[in-house]
Amino acid sequence: MADFDPAQALGEYQRRIESVLDRQLAPEATPDARLIEAMRYATLSGGKRLRPVLVYAAGATTGADDDVLDAMAAAVEMVHVYSLIHDDLPAMDDDDLRRGRPTCHKAFDEATAILAGDALQAAAFDTLTAGVRHLPGTTALDALAELARAAGLYGMAGGQAIDLGACGKPIDVAELERMHRLKTGALIRASVRLGALAGNPTPDTLERLTRYAECIGLAFQIRDDVLDVEGDPEVLGKACGADARLDKATFPSLQGLEASRERAVALVDEALAELQPFGQEADLLRFLARYIVDRMN
Repeated sequence: MADFDPAQALGEYQRRIESVLDRQLAPEATPDARLIEAMRYATLSGGKRLRPVLVYAAGATTGADDDVLDAMAAAVEMVHVYSLIHDDLPAMDDDDLRRGRPTCHKAFDEATAILAGDALQAAAFDTLTAGVRHLPGTTALDALAELARAAGLYGMAGGQAIDLGACGKPIDVAELERMHRLKTGALIRASVRLGALAGNPTPDTLERLTRYAECIGLAFQIRDDVLDVEGDPEVLGKACGADARLDKATFPSLQGLEASRERAVALVDEALAELQPFGQEADLLRFLARYIVDRMN
């Protein structure tokens, strides 16, 4: 058997999800041309595609079917992009750039951006429902519930509310960690669990993959916080120092840069330990864990 190249697999899955998203957001026969243009502008503008690739990578460990994984991968990315559109709005983080281009509300207008985010969230569940309807037993319902919880009050939206309410207020590391496990970590956790559920996971496999996802989700946010301090805006595709301007608590502001880097590396080591019982089928998951702390954008 030829050696598996995780970097090559990453690129292949990134190209695959681009194609899937392009098809899912086809502009033909849509009721409003400007709205679908805004949705496509925000979604098909590049990016790491980490969450959908995690869906594919986790699915590889449980023998999942690629067609089902396509729907799951597209759904989590649509939810992610919707959150970015809304995060960038003046009422939230008020950002002008995303992935090196004007944010959606700058390229179109604020109302269109809000609707584009709303429509992407709905499209995510439409796409997921169509893709999982033939899964056995209650797995399809479990998948829908997984994404709904990750996106809502007990996940991304709830974490964002805590984040907004904490601006300019004292917060300790434990509360900061809780916030980011919801705001950032919940959707990463759902991505891994969805991919695993699409196959035939044992309880131990699902538990290990869940713990892996929880570790890399927090490590991802810590790395984001570090890059906001020391990253290159040209590489990041957006301005640095946004957290400081908004008086947000971050891991570097509470623990310092070096301790934050060390915490992220320790979390990745924990994640990799959860993958020890797996063979080559988990190599992409291993690669992605290291990529999270090494990335420059």
